[in-house]
Amino acid sequence: MADQSPKPPGLFVTFEGVDGAGKSTQLRLAAEFLREQAGRTVTTTREPGGSPGAEEIRSLLVSGAPQRWSAMTELLLFNAARRDHLERTIEPALVRGEIVLCDRFVDSTRAYQAAGRGADAELVERIHALTIDREADLTLIFDLDPKTAGVRGGAGEEDRYEQLGEGFQATLRRAFLDIAAANPERCRVIDAGRQIEDVAADAIAAIRRVLDEASP
Repeated sequence: MADQSPKPPGLFVTFEGVDGAGKSTQLRLAAEFLREQAGRTVTTTREPGGSPGAEEIRSLLVSGAPQRWSAMTELLLFNAARRDHLERTIEPALVRGEIVLCDRFVDSTRAYQAAGRGADAELVERIHALTIDREADLTLIFDLDPKTAGVRGGAGEEDRYEQLGEGFQATLRRAFLDIAAANPERCRVIDAGRQIEDVAADAIAAIRRVLDEASP
């Protein structure tokens, strides 16, 4: 006989911060905890990317010369990738009752394209409302001095935004903190300048609080 017990609600958690703040490591540690200790099914994903079509767009966005695209072109490319990601990965997993942990989402567009690259902030919101119309249930913002983040991040093929320099990263940091201040019900700022284990403990505690609040 099929299990008739109620399915736990899905939860959408996004991980944000400047380049090199440790988001990917913290996402992996949170996923391990939720699977092994909480017994939950977890989908881990990223932006840009997270679905086959969006991954193709990712290759256009994160590599090449810093001025390869205008801010407007970037904005449209990111939203095209995000729409495919939402349809093919995020929403189906949430419907199944899974926890979705996503490395970046729309707050990165608000920080990178609006604050950092100069795209019109109102237009960013209008396009988001028309094409995505979805916010995370919880956003963890890993706050780190860009000088430290730059050392951690290193160099690689996907370094287009790192090439824009420390001043650009400082602008991003301020933008993420402004987003957190404007959305206290959704965002949690975590000091990412500590030991990895201490940062992970705070991130997992924030996720558990939201899960507890959502439990019947």
